[in-house]
Amino acid sequence: MGTLIIGLALFFVPHSVSIVAPAWRDRTAARLGEVPWKGVYSAISLIGLVLIVWGYGDARYQPTLLYAPPEWLRHLAMLLLVPVFPLLFAAYLPGRVQQMTKHPMLVAVKLWAVAHLLVNGMLADVVLFGVFLVWAVADRISLKRRTPRPTPALPAGRANDAIVIGGGLVAYVVFVLWLHTWLIGVAPVG
Repeated sequence: MGTLIIGLALFFVPHSVSIVAPAWRDRTAARLGEVPWKGVYSAISLIGLVLIVWGYGDARYQPTLLYAPPEWLRHLAMLLLVPVFPLLFAAYLPGRVQQMTKHPMLVAVKLWAVAHLLVNGMLADVVLFGVFLVWAVADRISLKRRTPRPTPALPAGRANDAIVIGGGLVAYVVFVLWLHTWLIGVAPVG
């Protein structure tokens, strides 16, 4: 469990700098340069992500049950997860979906975390998905008071919403039917 917690800390410290110290982030990025700042940010985040995966895998060998969710919540979780991939795509493909949700990546993270908290009652699950949920809520609240920075995105176009929805739904089906089992070792259906 310690590796998971260290990984979450390493992943979320850089991701939270803009939440807790946006002025410091801007000064430091200006002093170092945007590319070196993003390089350090990415390296720390990548180390954190590796430790999250490793720590979560280890924690699953010594499970601590906090709650046992009823079986019917799996259906609700699957429903909550349907828009996650389209929202992830919408973060980088400007269109109506992006305009309606304002911050589609954060909406996707919140839906993903809530859905997984509904169906996973082990301590490691609650720590992992709970931290992601708390971070996404905090980031969304902080966005209301900080100056937005430009995000990389493809050019706006009429086809973007069709790509977001169609591509996102295809990605969801592929992930649910094959990739989740292959990558995570848990079959969400069947």
